[in-house]
Amino acid sequence: MDQHQPHIVSNTKLIGIWLALLVLTALTVAITRVELGGYKVVGALTVACAKAGLVIAVFMHMKYEGVLLRWLLFLTLVTLAIFIGFTFFDVLYR
Repeated sequence: MDQHQPHIVSNTKLIGIWLALLVLTALTVAITRVELGGYKVVGALTVACAKAGLVIAVFMHMKYEGVLLRWLLFLTLVTLAIFIGFTFFDVLYR
């Protein structure tokens, strides 16, 4: 039988992740204030993906899960990205 070891995330690590999320949020706001043309959306989505990765890995404890669950999450996120990409193409070529 597989022994499940509980994991405890330290307060220092949680505060560090929280501060990183605050900095990334400030970066998102800064991106919206700079004129980047079409790259504004790409920049904002890149920062949003980084923030989502931090939340999923640390606060949802995905970092401590098995390989199968990680791959299923990855497959789900890739499928979502494909559907969002199709939506952008549809809007772009109307």
